Order: sequence, then structure tokens, then C-alpha cells
Amino acid sequence: MENSVQHYLLGLFAVANNFPALAPFLALSLGLTRFQKLGLITIGSAGAFIIMTTSMLAGTAILGFFGISISAFQIAGGILLGGTGMSMLNAKGAGDVHGKEVERPAIDRSTLVSTMIVPVTLPLTTGAGTISTVTVFAHEAVQAHADLFLFLAICAMTVIIFLIFLFAMSLMRFLGEVGMSVLIKVMGLFTLAIGVQFIVNGVTRIYPALPAAH
Repeated sequence: MENSVQHYLLGLFAVANNFPALAPFLALSLGLTRFQKLGLITIGSAGAFIIMTTSMLAGTAILGFFGISISAFQIAGGILLGGTGMSMLNAKGAGDVHGKEVERPAIDRSTLVSTMIVPVTLPLTTGAGTISTVTVFAHEAVQAHADLFLFLAICAMTVIIFLIFLFAMSLMRFLGEVGMSVLIKVMGLFTLAIGVQFIVNGVTRIYPALPAAH
């Protein structure tokens, strides 16, 4: 399971899911034609793919340039993911992101693309937590010669993001406010767990005598 497509995909799904972005996306797409909505979804999904792929290809190189060890980055990323997970666990509803209700203002059509990219794609779908997760995964993948597995997981995650946006309205209607809230909290729990595991892995890299948690 470890260093497989499933391993990377499950980790990405916990941190790069776009459930918290559904309410802002639906507010953004109100009154748009099906073709216009599809265009926004494509832009958002492509943006998520670019962010994840760039993190995979350049993340470890950037760390090396600044002299940051993967252990330190794992601990920092773990703290960041832990904070994100706690925010999702404390969310009051489907439109609540980072403990704060997202307003649904009227959006001028000229700002649709920029608003879809920020904040819907970044940071609500693929934010700092996703970037740190992909960077750590990329370091693991290089050592295990599993780069292709990570890339395939990123491609699969991009398709999942696209489909969730595409069926956002149906998903919101099916799950309802309570169902979406529960789903976000479950994803938050997994995100928190991944963050804790990153911290444990980072600490055990610094202090090899400590037993690693599996």
C-alpha cells in the first residue's frame, strides 16, 4: 500500500478535496450557463493540477535552495495540516471555511476567472497544506522510485476535483447542510491525522533512535 497510487491518492484526497470550496463555487456560478460553469470548473481543476504538479517537481528543489531539511519541512507541514484539520473539525457548516462563514456576494462577471482561482482553487481546494503534502510525498517517491505513482495520483485527484465541482449542486442537495458538515469534519480528522504523522516522521528523522509510528 505504501508508495502506491492508492497511498498517495488517499493522502491527497484528505487534504486536496474541494468540499469546503463548494459553497463559494456555487455562489460564483449562480446565473451562469452550463458552458460557462464548465469553463470555470476546467480552470479550477487545471489550476489544482498545476499547483500539485509544480509542488511535486520543484518542491524539494526549493527546499534545497533555502537549505531546509525535509525533516523540518515535515514538522512544519504537519503543524500546518494540523491547523487545517482542526479548522475543518470546528467548521459550523458547509460554507464555513477556517472557522469563518464564507459570504456569497454578487460577483462581477469580469472577475469570475480570478475569483475561481483565488480563493476557490487556492487555498480552498489546493492550499498550503496540499503543497506541503505533495512536497513530502515527492521526497518519499524519489527515494522509493515511485514518481510515476505520485503523478498518477495527482492526475486522479484532478479528475476527482473536476467531478466534485461538476456535480456540486447535486452533491449539496443529496447530502444537505448536515451531511456536508459531517463530510468536512471527517476529512478534517484525516487531515489532522496526516499532519500528526508528518510531525512524527520529521521528529524520527531528526532523532533516529526514536521508533517510527506506523
